[in-house]
Formats: sequence, structure tokens, C-alpha cells
Amino acid sequence: MIRVLLAIVCWFLFTWSIIQCHRAPSGSLSHIAYKPTFVAPAHINGVPHMDVPSDNPLTAEGIALGRMLFYDPILSADSTVFCGNCHQQQRAFTDGKALSTGFAGRKGVRSAMSLANIGFHHQGLFWDGRSPTLEAQAVHPVQDSVEMNLNWQLAEQRLQRHPVYPAWFRRAFGIQDSKDITQHLVVKALAQFQRTLISRDAKYDQVRRGEAQFTEAEARGYAIFFDTSSELPHSECGHCHLDPLFTTLEYHNNGIQQVNNLNDFSDKGRGGFNGNYYDNGKFKVPTLRNIARTAPYMHDGRFKTLPEVLDHYISGGHFADNLSPNVRQLRFSERDKQDLIAFLHTLTDSIFLNNPAFANPF
Repeated sequence: MIRVLLAIVCWFLFTWSIIQCHRAPSGSLSHIAYKPTFVAPAHINGVPHMDVPSDNPLTAEGIALGRMLFYDPILSADSTVFCGNCHQQQRAFTDGKALSTGFAGRKGVRSAMSLANIGFHHQGLFWDGRSPTLEAQAVHPVQDSVEMNLNWQLAEQRLQRHPVYPAWFRRAFGIQDSKDITQHLVVKALAQFQRTLISRDAKYDQVRRGEAQFTEAEARGYAIFFDTSSELPHSECGHCHLDPLFTTLEYHNNGIQQVNNLNDFSDKGRGGFNGNYYDNGKFKVPTLRNIARTAPYMHDGRFKTLPEVLDHYISGGHFADNLSPNVRQLRFSERDKQDLIAFLHTLTDSIFLNNPAFANPF
């Protein structure tokens, strides 16, 4: 019902805004009604309620505006790049590249992380956790020279002079004049939209709800993943990829790079942000939801396939002083590996990947 309501509000606002912009005095928006429709944040069983800032509650109008901004290249210097370039719905809001590219084809230094259930990530965003909230996170890509390369002052001016956006901001945030459109409100709208990107309807979830059954291979892979059987090898996967989010939101060194000491990491990750020597080489544990759609893997996309990822963990990785204790050499047969992969495919949520409420509205 909420998805239908959001779709209706989105198209109503678009049409009505075009009509109203021709009636309004220059800049003034007070003639447009401000009656936001509040939306309750989604809940996932087994996860604490989403932490939504008190000054940015979810509304149908704010979500619809955030969705437009997420897919609009107006926020990039040459109007060619938008958030959805690096966060594509069919790829669980990743981009399928080892290193993401942005403005003028410039290549970044890390891969794009999935946005599935990102509203529940309360221990920092980005691979290094440098942004504490979605609002703070949304500031970076617009002004980053590699990503969208646009000065925020110019971004504000573009939106203030736009024929449609001022009315949208009025309905979402109650601004009185087009000049009241600021970076602060832009990132609020983007954050609202991203908090609706909920994945909770994969086959795994259906099995947990008693609506489906695992195949023999999937059930065996489940037991290996969560170390529930004394007769099957333990993978240690479930310690870092805890259900139902399939991440603990923590930061670990999972042994993908060989170094002589912790200062030798080419990308220091968490340590590069907080300056803690023992956090060098640690990166945020990504969600495994929709993992079959988010290749390539790791912060630098070094592994192209799931079998390559498992081969790394089976090997035990490269030792370092801060190597995660859950990374150790495993004794897996080929069947063990294939069954674990079969289980990982049960985390693919086709409803999430095809939800029209998350799609490009243009």
C-alpha cells in the first residue's frame, strides 16, 4: 500500500508542480500547501528499529523528492552523473565494477557498496565508516572531484532556478521561497529515499517465515554458513555476516592483502580514516543480501566470482597482526563449496530488485 501511495504522490507532485510554477510569484512558494504525509520506517524482524533522525522523519513527499534527486544528473558538474550510476537497482544498488567511475570517466579507489537496508547501518557508512549518517554521507559524492565534481553552491542554485524542484521542496520541507533550497535539505531528501530501500523478501526470508523450503543443497549450505552441524565443515561466515542483515556492521581485516606490517596496506581503510594503526586494512563487513548480484567482490573488487571469494576464505587468507579471528584455513570439499554458494543464492530478493518504488522515475 505504501509503495502505491508513493508512486501516486510522485506523479501527482510532478504534474502539479509544473502547473503551479507558472502561477507563483518569482521565488515565492507560500501559495503551495504544505501537508506532509508521514510514513513509518520499515521494520525487519530481528533488527532494532531504524534510527531515523528526529529532524528528518520519513514523508511520502520527502521520499519522492529524494528518489528524483537520486536519479537526476542535475547534481553533477556536467549533468551526466547521478547516484543511480553507481547504485543500480538490478545490481542491488551496486554498479558491477571493481572500481566505480564518476565524472568524466574518472576511476575511484573502491567499489560501490550495496544500499540494501542501508537505513539500519548505524555504525558508519562507506567502506571505512567515515560518515555517521545517511545525511552526512550524501554530502560527499556531489562535491567529490572523482564522483560528481559539483560545488554545492552551484548545486543549490541549479535547484533553486529549476521549474519543478522548488515546489517539490516546498511540499517535502515547507520552505517559503526557492532560495531556501539548500544542501541541508537535498541530503535530507536523499537520505529519506535511501531509508526505504528494504530487502527482506528473499527465498531465505520466505523459508524463515514458513512460506518456502530449501533444496537439499541450500539446506546443507545453510548449515555450513551458520556452523550448525557437527557433521559438516564450519565456515565461520555467520560470525561476521549475521542474519537478518547479513552483516554485523563491524570493520575487519579479512586477509585479502599480504603485508609486512600494518602500515604497508595500499588502502588503509578504517585506519586511514581514524588514524588507529590496528585499524589499518580493516573494512566494513558488507551485507550478503543479494550477494549473487553484486559482483565483483571486496572493497577493491579483486574477486570476480563467488567461487573466487570462497577459495580465498578456504585458503585462510594472509596473516596480519589484526587479521580477523574468524578467517582461518578451512577444509572444504567441492560439494561443500557449491552447496554454500547455493545457499548464498537464496539471499537474492527479486522483489527488492524489481520494486517500482525504487526505480528511476524519469
